[in-house]
Amino acid sequence: MVNVVLKDGSVRQYPEGTAIADIVNDISKKLAKSAVAAQVNGRTVDLSAKLHEDCQLNILTFDDDEGKKVFWHTSSHIMAQAVKRLFPDAKLAIGPAIDNGFYYDFDVERPFSPEDLQAIEEEMNRIVREDLPLERFVLPREQAVEFMKERGELYKVELIGDIPEGAEISFYKQGDFVDLCSGPHLPSTGMVKAIKLLSVAGAYWRGDEKNKMLQRIYGISFPKKSQLEEYLQRLEEAKKRDHRKLGKELDLFSLHEEGPGFPFFHPKGMIIRNILEDFWRKEHYKRGYQEIKTPIILNRELWIRSGHWDHYRENMYFTKIDGEDYAIKPMNCPGSMILYKRKIHSYRDLPLRVAELGLVHRHELSGVLHGLMRVRCFTQDDAHIFMLPEQIKDEILGVIDLVDYFYSIFGFKYHVELSTRPENSMGSDEDWERATNALKEALEAKGLEYKINEGEGAFYGPKIDFHLEDSIGRTWQCGTIQLDFQMPERFDLTYVGPDGEKHRPVMIHRVVFGSIERFIGILIEHFAGAFPTWLAPVQVRVLTITDRTNAYAEEVAQKLRDADIRVEADLRNEKIGYKVREAQLEKIPYMLVLGDKEQENGTVAVRARGKGDLGAMSLDEFMNMILEEIRTKSIN
Repeated sequence: MVNVVLKDGSVRQYPEGTAIADIVNDISKKLAKSAVAAQVNGRTVDLSAKLHEDCQLNILTFDDDEGKKVFWHTSSHIMAQAVKRLFPDAKLAIGPAIDNGFYYDFDVERPFSPEDLQAIEEEMNRIVREDLPLERFVLPREQAVEFMKERGELYKVELIGDIPEGAEISFYKQGDFVDLCSGPHLPSTGMVKAIKLLSVAGAYWRGDEKNKMLQRIYGISFPKKSQLEEYLQRLEEAKKRDHRKLGKELDLFSLHEEGPGFPFFHPKGMIIRNILEDFWRKEHYKRGYQEIKTPIILNRELWIRSGHWDHYRENMYFTKIDGEDYAIKPMNCPGSMILYKRKIHSYRDLPLRVAELGLVHRHELSGVLHGLMRVRCFTQDDAHIFMLPEQIKDEILGVIDLVDYFYSIFGFKYHVELSTRPENSMGSDEDWERATNALKEALEAKGLEYKINEGEGAFYGPKIDFHLEDSIGRTWQCGTIQLDFQMPERFDLTYVGPDGEKHRPVMIHRVVFGSIERFIGILIEHFAGAFPTWLAPVQVRVLTITDRTNAYAEEVAQKLRDADIRVEADLRNEKIGYKVREAQLEKIPYMLVLGDKEQENGTVAVRARGKGDLGAMSLDEFMNMILEEIRTKSIN
């Protein structure tokens, strides 16, 4: 018998060799769960596998991240099978699950058309109705290579060459379709009930622009049609909120072919940016941070010392000055190291909190550039905290509080993830364990639930990432806290302790906004361009009904300016309905409509975005109302 321990700690017994699918179905009936995968001893496996020893079993549903990956990975195989049925000469590349759905890359003679996508989607639905079982099998390396060569799948042959010696080379078969794959997968294609192919794009093989351009089809799938309908509605809402579209309509920023990935901020966009930066400065000053500015270009020796030359070089831009190699900084931390070393520090000086709104440049492939969300130059709201080992926990807690305050101001919920040591890293096991445990202790002291991302940390230390949830349920990774024992060592940073001897400080790297540019893009989409009054580039527009009130309108506008309220006056000889609609399209929070009656009574007729007509009130009454809204940073 096999003893199966469930997630809740209960134990069930099954005959040895029982299929996991049978066990999961038995348990699912009792727990009213719809299983799509299972984890055996922490590893996600095919439901078609069998049990031969006692194990820990965790049932995964579509609500679980791992469950979604299995579901979408199987969906990518269904798509590849459909393409091969319709386009037999198509060559298969890769087809993974991604954060929202799946894609598959194909080498085909011509780009896929919208009609092709429709035909592929219809064929996928036929494959789902056929309810084909997915069967795993393994081949020796030489046989696997020959098997793929016979099928003309040369991209798969190349991938087999990358599989380490001694590792299993596995394949999955469904009907007449076979693919090289490590799995796991759903038991059959029939579990995928709702499919939609979303788009097609060009993608270089292995992301290298020197390689051939392939055709990448993106898709989404769900266990229920109602889930697909809800997703497509959210997608339509996201299109309306696209920051690139709204950025152009609201005259906030633009991108130009003269500088792909290098955004231009317009006057109204600069207002939002400056407000965010002023808010950032004020709140950091309150918490004992000092602001610095470091150069954009520094020499090669510095980047070798920091480790970026060995671990980050492919993402950097370079130049020569006086015959020497220099790099444009991709990160701000090495400059902070140099400033720390400018003088001797005592233990009494620590913690030292140093902040910088630093412009950085990173080389990104043109295919991944996306408005303000993925750019080649951006401003990090960086800070580096130098501290004593015994101050680590309190400083991490202080950063968590700061991040929580910032996000609450904008109305964001968030979740936390802890990323551990990656393969490409530097430092001792002891330092990494100490740093990771310190982050865990701080999160647990705050009572924050967190997910662990194994191997996703920075090359110099583990990190806590904050993922924001916007108004339509999407998540964005913004804030991060990275604990670093490596940089102080590499730069020989010291402080003089109570014993008069030199000691090594510990360091935190952290950002709150992450990237000012990206955060603005997120805010545009979160608020659908209708910024709260304190952030709006134009807070009030004064609208005249006739030319007779122009002088009164200019007087009202000037009083608002004198009170630091951002105002425009629309004195054009246009119908008031036209002026109101235009202000609404520009998402201006308040409109003051002025006619003969308002001029005679010394009042203003107030219209609020989303609230409609608020009636007539004195200018002082309106100013008190809006200034309080600005002071409290209200988002309602």
